[in-house]
Amino acid sequence: MFFSKKIKRVAITTVAAVSIFSCGAVFATTPVNADTTSSYQADQVKLNVKSAIAIDSDSGQILYAKNAAQTLPIASMTKLVTVYLTLQAIKNHKLSWDQKVKPTAPIVKVANNAEYSNVPLKLGHSYTIRQLYQATLIESANGAAMLLGQTIAGSQKAFIDQMRAQVKKWGIEDAKIYTACGLPNGNLGKDAYPGVNKNAENTMSAKDMAIVGQKLISAFPEVLETTRLAHLNFKDAGHVTKMANFNWMLKGLSQYDQAYPVDGLKTGTTDAAGACFIGTVQHNGARLLTVVMGARHRDGTDPARFEQTKKLMNYVFTKYRPVTMTAGSQMNGAKTIKVVDGDNATTNLGLKQKTTIWDPADGKTLVASLNKKSVEAPIKKDQTVGDYQFKSGNEKIVSLSNPNGMNVKAKALSANNKVNFFVRIWRWIFGGR
Repeated sequence: MFFSKKIKRVAITTVAAVSIFSCGAVFATTPVNADTTSSYQADQVKLNVKSAIAIDSDSGQILYAKNAAQTLPIASMTKLVTVYLTLQAIKNHKLSWDQKVKPTAPIVKVANNAEYSNVPLKLGHSYTIRQLYQATLIESANGAAMLLGQTIAGSQKAFIDQMRAQVKKWGIEDAKIYTACGLPNGNLGKDAYPGVNKNAENTMSAKDMAIVGQKLISAFPEVLETTRLAHLNFKDAGHVTKMANFNWMLKGLSQYDQAYPVDGLKTGTTDAAGACFIGTVQHNGARLLTVVMGARHRDGTDPARFEQTKKLMNYVFTKYRPVTMTAGSQMNGAKTIKVVDGDNATTNLGLKQKTTIWDPADGKTLVASLNKKSVEAPIKKDQTVGDYQFKSGNEKIVSLSNPNGMNVKAKALSANNKVNFFVRIWRWIFGGR
């Protein structure tokens, strides 16, 4: 009788313990260090710009940041959001490349203003979506960008609302957007966003612009096929406008340097913004994204933003070595994880997917740690079981999404089944795994 009561008490206690484990472990949340995304290694290279950032395009690993959380005018870098929504509309079969559209009178007025970067559009003429897309990216044509927005949403205001909603989906909360092209609001005449000061300009931080570039390249890598073009002709009923890319770092243009074979993305210039540039380049199997904002702009021939971009890229290429690891690769310092109630006490871990880490060239070993000490069985092969974080010596590897350490998914390399109820009771009473 005594023995059976003891077993009963043990069983009840065991069931309670199992219930606690099934609720999942609770981990303390590390406070977000927002300053890391604003200023990271900023003292390592002196840039003559208001703000800047350099990231890995795929992972978002931050390699450099100067005032990167400061909100500033972005001018024509805005057009990357317009281009994203255009490519999305084509993907969703709401637009087609060969679809022809006609500009409105307000768009024609903007498109023919010689003070703006433009390709002239004519009232009553038809243009394909492909033409407008190319003009937007290569010549930074304001009228073309506006006509894309008009076609997608039906009006400038409706398109701006779509742009605002899109950047919020990306986690960009402090952006202000009033125009599809990046001109100050009042420069659009009748197409100005209603109820807003005519001097209002689109603003984001360098960090926000890096996110825009990252999302665009990730979703639509084909955009680089256009942004890498130095020249292209825009044909309109027998008239040809010779377009030249404002990204002078492209091959064939004045700031080209074979050490930095840039293939995108977009410049931006207004009186308030100064000279801005979001650039991208492939380097040793990885893709780097850089943003410089508020560079010197004496006149239309000033190359300052590209000089500062080269300085930033040179720093990254000198300071870091990109290391690309395949899916399933095991990480030093975190090769296994303890499995509660599993057939096996531990399960081998590896990277969930192919990952590039820019390893600081400091002679120190890159090591990983896992954000969990254990998981509960059952575990399926390839199941995500936690996140790796990386360090080089005492230096944390940080990212846009996690200023306290870049998270990379870890997966189980093999299955680990859950033992039955009686084995769990046996282990609880007599010990053992």
